Parts: sequence; C-alpha cells; structure tokens
Amino acid sequence: MNKNNKKKVVLAYSGGLDTSAIIPWIKEKYKFEVIAFIADIGQSEQDLIQIKKKALQSGAISAYVYDLKEEFVKKYIYPVLHTGALYEGEYLLGTAMARPIIAKKQIELALQLNAHALCHGATGKGNDQVRFENVYTTFAPQLQIIAPWREWDLNSRSDIINYLKKKNIPTEITFKKIYSRDENIWHVSTEGGILENIWNQPKKDCWCWTTDPILAPNTPEEIHLKIKNGYIISINEKKYSYLKSLKKLNQIGSKHGIGRIDIVENRLIGMKSRGCYETPGGSIIVKALQSLDQLILDRESLKWKKQVGLEMSYTVYDGKWFSPLNQSLIDSMKSFTKRMTGEIVIQLFKGNITVLKKKSPYSLYSETYASFEDNKNYNHTDAQGFIRIFTLPAKIRALKNKNKN
Repeated sequence: MNKNNKKKVVLAYSGGLDTSAIIPWIKEKYKFEVIAFIADIGQSEQDLIQIKKKALQSGAISAYVYDLKEEFVKKYIYPVLHTGALYEGEYLLGTAMARPIIAKKQIELALQLNAHALCHGATGKGNDQVRFENVYTTFAPQLQIIAPWREWDLNSRSDIINYLKKKNIPTEITFKKIYSRDENIWHVSTEGGILENIWNQPKKDCWCWTTDPILAPNTPEEIHLKIKNGYIISINEKKYSYLKSLKKLNQIGSKHGIGRIDIVENRLIGMKSRGCYETPGGSIIVKALQSLDQLILDRESLKWKKQVGLEMSYTVYDGKWFSPLNQSLIDSMKSFTKRMTGEIVIQLFKGNITVLKKKSPYSLYSETYASFEDNKNYNHTDAQGFIRIFTLPAKIRALKNKNKN
C-alpha cells in the first residue's frame, strides 16, 4: 500500500506508559499512520514540547498540542461547580470533567485531517473508555474506534514496560513505582501500585501536589475571595482570570495540605476502585460556593440544587457530558448563578478549610429576624397556628391508631 493511501488514526496522547506503547502497536497491527493529539489542560510538571517529541520518536507521523486550559476551566469545571456536584459525596470529578473536552477536540482534529479512526489509551476496566467513546459516537459515529486495552495481549503495565523496552521507547515508569496518574489544572489522581491493597497506607510518593498536613505551616492563613455570578474573580483583593485564580488557589491550598482524599469509589462498569485525589484549589472553591449558597438560597432551592448536583455527579462521572440530560442540569442552575455573588473569608490550616466570614448582596439572612433579642419584627405566637397545621397529619394518624386499639 502506498504511504499516501494509508489510513490515519488520531490518538489521544498523554506521553504516559499506555499511550507510548499504543503508537508502535497500532502501526504493527493496523498499519495506520498515527497522529498524536496532545491536550494541554494544565499538566503542571509535564513539558508538552518533550511529550510532542516523544510521540514523534515513538512513531507518530505528526503531533498536535491544543491549549485547552481556559476553556476547560470556564466551560467544564465551573458548570459542575455551579451545581455543587460531588461524586459519592467526595470526588470532585477531576478526571471525569476533563475527558469530554479532550475527546471533542480530538474529534475536531480527526475530521479536519480526514482521519479514519480515533484511539484512546483507557483500560478495559476503567470509566474513561466509556467517557471517550460516548463523545466519539455523539459527534463522529462514522469513525472507527480503536481501544488497545480491549484488543492487545499486554495484560498489565509490567507487560507494557517490557514492550516499550523491546521497542527502545523510554519511559519513566519502573517496576517498583507503577502508579497510574492523571493530572490537569483541577486535580491529580493516583491509582495502582501499593494502593491496590486497600489496607496499605499511601506512601509519601503517592502525593504529588500537596504538603503533608502534619508538615504544613503551623500558622493559619486567611484568604479573602470575591465571587461574581458563581466565579472567583479576586483573591485577597487582587483580580485574576478564572484560570489564574484556580492556579493561585492551587498554590495556596497545596502549601497547607488542602484537598487530599483517599477513597474507594464505585466505577461505572461495576467494580470498586481506590483513588488518591489532590484538589487543593478546587476544594477551596467548593467550600466558598457552598457557604455562599447558605446565604442566597431558600430551603426549597437549596434542596433542589442538592438534587441537581447529585444527578449531575452521575452524568459527568458516566461520561454523559454532551447528553440532553446533562445540558438541562447545567441550564437549571443559571437562575441561581445570577445571585451567586459575594465575599468569603476562609482560613486554611493543616488540611482544614474553615469559613470565617461571608456576605452577599443577595443574602436572605436577616439579623433582625434571626436575633434572639426582643424585637417587633417577629411575633412568636404566629408559630402556634403553623405548628398546628404542620403537625396535623401526625395528629390524625395518632387518633386513627388509638381508635384501632
């Protein structure tokens, strides 16, 4: 076959263990030309130039780097924050939020280059295979999907290390330190290795961003956040873009050991998995927005938001970002975000976040009504009629039960 007639596949390439092996493997098995798509979503310690160089050295015919950081923060992270979504009460969805933007931009490149196929490096045990392929089939169902982990005979990451050695492709992963990591501007996750035994305590090398809370500064730090329409716009009276504010809060939070969690979660495909997540800036923002909600939302609205957040945590985790359901959940919060404006003062100390002060022009809190001091604004006897109505079902039930006896 003439080289010019070869089919092309666009690979979502990270430069990590799996995707490094995928390039030579695809060339061997499919005889496709491999184009590496590299998404810059804020990987702090990765040199994207070197990753691009590595992709080419591994056999890709070309490599493209897309800077997606601003769009990722504004159009993916914050819509999730506005719903208050936390998967199973703790996980801030760092990996799940990143996959939709990566896959969508990967598709755009594939269509632009008239590629025949799309490829990802997600394992056959994980959630990411579903997340990537849900987006692929939503926007480009005509393209072939290649999922090496479901096809090749490399059954473990140890097998992959040996395969890369045979191909003379360098890797920083060793047999003694086999972690699976995912990093972006929002978080870093660590899985595998010693963590697969849930009785093993995470070692120091498990944590990448954050200081051990025990070793964090002995002096608390206060930060003053200003929020407008649900977005952080200033930190300690200094204005920042959405992206730069997250970077700044990551820096501050990491110093104080903020945002570490070690959880066992339910994967979409049915098994449980253990993950250690670090989300320092994100944890601060979540706490700030929760505090603001306490001021601006009435009881029924807050209840509704929690229901929306719970539902969205599953749609995002399950890779349904571009579904009508997920879009409706995002849209349902817009009336609330118009009022998510205010100021929050937070204290950080050895892994803990404490809200010290909060105010909002849309606050429903009234000191006049809430005060225990004597005032003429609230008549305590008004509660008597309310309680009679509120407890009427209980009264009727009690009378019925009494008559039965």
